[in-house]
Amino acid sequence: MSEPFSLDRGRGGGFLERQIGNLLGVMEHAVRAERLAQESGLLQRFDPRVRLVAMLVMIGLAVSTHSLSFLYGLFAAAVGLAVLSRIPLSILARGIWLNVAMFAGVLALPAVFLVPGEVLFHLPLLGWGASMQGVESAAFLIGRATTAATFAALTILATPWPQLLKALRALRVPAVAVVILSMSYRYIFLLLQTALDSFDARRSRLVGRLSGREKRRMLVADAGVLLSKSLHLADEAYFAMQSRGYRGEMHVLVEFRMNPLDWAALAGLLVAAGLVFHFQL
Repeated sequence: MSEPFSLDRGRGGGFLERQIGNLLGVMEHAVRAERLAQESGLLQRFDPRVRLVAMLVMIGLAVSTHSLSFLYGLFAAAVGLAVLSRIPLSILARGIWLNVAMFAGVLALPAVFLVPGEVLFHLPLLGWGASMQGVESAAFLIGRATTAATFAALTILATPWPQLLKALRALRVPAVAVVILSMSYRYIFLLLQTALDSFDARRSRLVGRLSGREKRRMLVADAGVLLSKSLHLADEAYFAMQSRGYRGEMHVLVEFRMNPLDWAALAGLLVAAGLVFHFQL
């Protein structure tokens, strides 16, 4: 995606340049994700419904397993699946693993010291004891969150958005929920483009640096204008959809067809998951 301007820090004190750069980064990430869904990787070869069912099964296994080695084996399988599907691990590392691990780590850290059990070590000065059971609980929490998020991200990155929504409807997800997801996805990029145009227009009219007060005032004003535009656009979009025959159900032109490989993969996945649930529960 080409930038409509050069990110010159000399004007506006770099504030507007940073905001525009962040917006461009989000849009470029979305464009890259759409390209990944068109790759000829392993996941992309299967029917979207199979991918969706596989994701749900794998997440179910990750959150229900009582074996730490099996949990991190699932995570290793997700990493291998990403490689075979030509999904760069850098995207998963920056967008999923780092954020989820940090968030889950903050939640899991107290368990290391609060869960009673065999003490592994004591913190200097504080004297808090970290137990083996507490470390294991923290490892389960971080592993489950990271593994589940990885499988969900793989499914989304390997499936074009319209096909993913249609697969959700095939699994009997309510039409209202699917329409909300569809419109939210479209509105995100529309609002990003509107905000990008607003920042770019304001930057072209600035001379010199902005003070902190002026920056806050500008952000509040732009947020208000963006909200007003989004409400107006929502009404126009709904009336346009009604005039074109929308009555609560969205249709996608792509037709799903299960081939023998899809049926074999689905059957094998369900049998394997059933055996795992049987021996673990």
